[in-house]
Amino acid sequence: MEALCARILERHRDSVRVQKPHVAVANLVRIIDATLTLSNKQGFHATSLRDLAEASGLSMGGLYSYFDNKTMLLSMILGEVSTTVSEVLCAAPDEVMANPFNHLRWLIEAHIRLTEAMQPWFVFAYMEAKAFPSVERRKAVDSEAATEEVFATVLRRGVETGAFRAIDVDLTASLIKPLLQDWYVKRSKYRRRNISLDAYLTGVIAFVEAGLRPVPASL
Repeated sequence: MEALCARILERHRDSVRVQKPHVAVANLVRIIDATLTLSNKQGFHATSLRDLAEASGLSMGGLYSYFDNKTMLLSMILGEVSTTVSEVLCAAPDEVMANPFNHLRWLIEAHIRLTEAMQPWFVFAYMEAKAFPSVERRKAVDSEAATEEVFATVLRRGVETGAFRAIDVDLTASLIKPLLQDWYVKRSKYRRRNISLDAYLTGVIAFVEAGLRPVPASL
């Protein structure tokens, strides 16, 4: 959480009015943690700044030192989720990218492990999306489309090189996305079934690959 909030501070340095970085980051941790916790209980739209002040232990004036309104706070959180996803998915090693199957496996694992590490952030972005103001909702839609395009690019290359069977690339990328989301959205379901993160990863990768392998030519 601290590293993520340090990145938020770096991106919003001009608008955050607290000068000492260690103080600013520590308070952002309290603010973001309170926001994610309260939103999970009662929804972001129903959460007031007074609720946030009480839950974070900061005064109303203290909150306004970091953002002018809830929309700006929302933008901070969504921006960090979107930026982190983009950075992680674009960091595949060259040797992994050389093989479409390996690259696709790497992307699936990287995305699901990221959502495991940032689960409250991703749940917030997913569950609150319908209530976002129009600009933030557009950003969320664009972020999801960008993630799908990362997968579509690998799928397209796999089809072109013959590694994957002929498929509708964009449709397949959009069908993979819910498999990535299910782990953090329906965590309790998998916990009840004693399905671990590694087991879920193995299952998703096997399921996706089964639909991509070329059909052997008839003898």
